[in-house]
Amino acid sequence: MKDIVITSDSTCDLSADLIAANDIRIMPLSVMLGGKTFRDGVNIAPADIFRYVDETGELPKTAAPSVEEYENFFRPFTDAGKTVIHFNISSKASGSHGFALAAAQKIGGDRVYVVDSHALSTGQGLLVLKACDLLREGRAAAQIYQTILSLRGKVNTSFIPDTLLYLYKGGRCSTLSYYGAKVLSIHPMIDMKEGQLYPKKKYIGKMARCIRSYINDLAAAYPDYDKTRCFVTHSNADPELVELAKGMVRELFDFDVILETVAGSIVTSHCGRNTLGVLFISK
Repeated sequence: MKDIVITSDSTCDLSADLIAANDIRIMPLSVMLGGKTFRDGVNIAPADIFRYVDETGELPKTAAPSVEEYENFFRPFTDAGKTVIHFNISSKASGSHGFALAAAQKIGGDRVYVVDSHALSTGQGLLVLKACDLLREGRAAAQIYQTILSLRGKVNTSFIPDTLLYLYKGGRCSTLSYYGAKVLSIHPMIDMKEGQLYPKKKYIGKMARCIRSYINDLAAAYPDYDKTRCFVTHSNADPELVELAKGMVRELFDFDVILETVAGSIVTSHCGRNTLGVLFISK
């Protein structure tokens, strides 16, 4: 339906090909490196993040668009008579949802539906693509919105970081946990529940061993799942780790398509290089 537009913050981490193929419109968040501001997915790459942290020992700062910026983003669509369905990163991870919601209320008239994804990265991206699927089926905007809300709790948004350094520097990991993990080679499985990140399980050993255990655990925990698609999302992880993950997903699951994506600069700023996750919608 051409009178509905699907939009999302850049935190959905969808590839340029997926964005173009599904006609998704993206609102970039901002990343600040020193005194310079960049736009996620536009003029900054994860490699810039790693270089900055290595050189300064500090994490970049990130920022959501303002209410005015969201309103300016939505207005061209609503002024053209279109209804917008917009997706944000979890409201417990960023203020972007609140700002987008305020902008939608200023526009009024149920012309902008704002979804708190309760997820991040391609966990959010899975919901965006599901909305695109429903749009192609001819669903109305209100139907799409309600269906997406019912699916939020079924999205597996989990990942394993290679290092806790970025989480530690960002205040999401204690000093004791960071140094303990470093000494004992602990790699926690970070999961999302009701939009909040938390450590679900600890794996010990090299990343390859931890990824094997992680994906085996996912297969055991989610015997029923939406087979439409799965994401193997990583922050510039070693190629052999990515291939290991994709091979195990092919072996243990039955998805129609397995999509590899590289996390954008916002997510990378908080998790660091070599982080990897397998994300999908359960039933």
